Amino acid sequence: MTGHMDQRKVSIRDVARVAGVSHQTVSRVINGNPRVTGDTRERVNRAIAELGFRPSRVATALAGGQVKAVTVLVSDTTLYGYGAALQGIEAAAREAGYSVGVCALASVVPEMLATTVARAGDPSAGALLVIAWDQVGIQALHAVPPGVAAVALAEASAAPLDPRCPMIRLDDGAAAAHATRYLLELGHRTVHHVAIPSSSGRSDRIHGWQQALADAGVAAPEPVQAAWTPRSGYEAGRALAADADVTAVLCGNDDLALGVMRALHEAGRRVPGDVSVVGFDDVPQAAYYTPALTTVHQDFAGLGRDGFALLHEVLAPAAPRRPPTARKPELIVRESSGPPKRP
Repeated sequence: MTGHMDQRKVSIRDVARVAGVSHQTVSRVINGNPRVTGDTRERVNRAIAELGFRPSRVATALAGGQVKAVTVLVSDTTLYGYGAALQGIEAAAREAGYSVGVCALASVVPEMLATTVARAGDPSAGALLVIAWDQVGIQALHAVPPGVAAVALAEASAAPLDPRCPMIRLDDGAAAAHATRYLLELGHRTVHHVAIPSSSGRSDRIHGWQQALADAGVAAPEPVQAAWTPRSGYEAGRALAADADVTAVLCGNDDLALGVMRALHEAGRRVPGDVSVVGFDDVPQAAYYTPALTTVHQDFAGLGRDGFALLHEVLAPAAPRRPPTARKPELIVRESSGPPKRP
């Protein structure tokens, strides 16, 4: 029978025939109706597995059942923090019996962004979880249609758009301030900053760096605006390497720090002997750079899990609530930082 079914699309009635139940009972099992007995539920699930049946989200939505699916809106899945957050979302969703789809927005034409978000927020696609750590993510969050269940991962300074869209906030401003104070306490007279793009004109990491310098009575140098990549860090690092007064650099992410260290090496400036370099995010390879990179650890996977848990509370208010799991940002001191060279 299975071989015969493989030649055409398996329907809910095929599952019902193999399980010996009505197609309405199969629909109840798919939608998690508690009135189905354990033995019947087991027979239906066994038939679904045997036939390779995949329920239609559209049919489920039209039938009034809950679509146990989440679509993640994200600007770029290749960036470490975004990818790690996706892993956390997917793991938490799988535990709760939800499927996860990803809508990558990096290649979406700006004029089409609202249409793309609206399509992703269609009832047949389930709820939305928006990673809004950059301008594209914030724009996508603003484009979420009214009435669509949505949760955002956002910077701490991001203004709430609406009470209907709760947020898990990433407080990396405090972490940037802590890293800056660490460098000042080592004896550096000031700390330069190579900045990543932010979700608004006010970057939390820049603000934290500036605040720590102001608290210490130190005038903040002009931040060097960069992109996300090692190449961008390398270009910024070449300019910093040419300034003999630069002895400490806080980078907006670890990729930028890698590029800065390469530029300093080419200019004959040792890390950390001449210049201390601190990164941000603690990518898995940071411990294996030469020198190993001092950086701020960010629990992106934990933030992803917490984001889905919050969305699950919106979708299933009666479900047991889970406490937040994400660790707070933590400075990991390795080899790339140290006291400034004595005159």
